[in-house]
Amino acid sequence: QVQLVESGGGSVQAGGSLKLTCAAAGGTVSAGWMGWFRQVPGKEREGVAAIYGTRGPRYYADSVRGRFTISGGNPNILQMNSLKPEDTATYYCAADLPPNEEHPLQSLKWKYWGQGTPVTVSS
Repeated sequence: QVQLVESGGGSVQAGGSLKLTCAAAGGTVSAGWMGWFRQVPGKEREGVAAIYGTRGPRYYADSVRGRFTISGGNPNILQMNSLKPEDTATYYCAADLPPNEEHPLQSLKWKYWGQGTPVTVSS
């Protein structure tokens, strides 16, 4: 059974940076699709970034492109720079999609999820 454990969340002022880490245990999921999602209470979960393997295609939400960088491997890393108050959310790591998935950030087929790590950005 694959387990994903996120870490690195916390509180930061606007303009600051955080690095989220997702460690995978129990399988080689890092060789395939891995991604990050975020959710604010009362709102739908939003796909933030995804990557296939360590050198495969990367996808980013328009709201984070140019500020966030996803790195493949185990652990998977989401480097978040120039943070804004609207980035405040609980961030979740996800793993395992069909290899030919064309829309990873919108897909409902992610098989494994972490427990989430909260990020708070103050103005």
